[in-house]
Amino acid sequence: MARLTDRPAVEVSIDIAAPTSEVWALVTDINLPARFQDEFRGGEWLDEGPALRARFVGRNQRGDWKWETTSWVVTYEPERAFGWAVSDPDDPGSIWTFRLEATDMGTRLTYHRSLEPGPSGITSSIERNPDRETEIIESRNAEQRENMRMTIEGIKTLAEGV
Repeated sequence: MARLTDRPAVEVSIDIAAPTSEVWALVTDINLPARFQDEFRGGEWLDEGPALRARFVGRNQRGDWKWETTSWVVTYEPERAFGWAVSDPDDPGSIWTFRLEATDMGTRLTYHRSLEPGPSGITSSIERNPDRETEIIESRNAEQRENMRMTIEGIKTLAEGV
């Protein structure tokens, strides 16, 4: 049974025939995911980014529902990991991370998202429907897994020049 207090996560990975330097340039472009999936619509840096502790605003839409979030870069390890906390770096609603690993063929890219107990649309939904917590989390995880999969497949296509 999925519980928000367990910080449920989704993770997808893909092998890319390109060096980590090329993949890094793509994953640190905060607007790139908007090209490959339908929920995230783009963002803009509020601080000089990408850099540790830099902030950006992201625009999102699901159906008729539109919203913006502010995120903080919480992981910045060039050519290794790039991650951000959504809504509040000390009490995030979610944490998203791209991890890059050099391989013999190029790069293994992993995209990870954990739901956190901080303020978010998920926490609001669970507060309104506590008896549906597992259903809410599992449904959201399935949606995000698909968006994340489309994003890393798009990154692979760009990095490999296919």
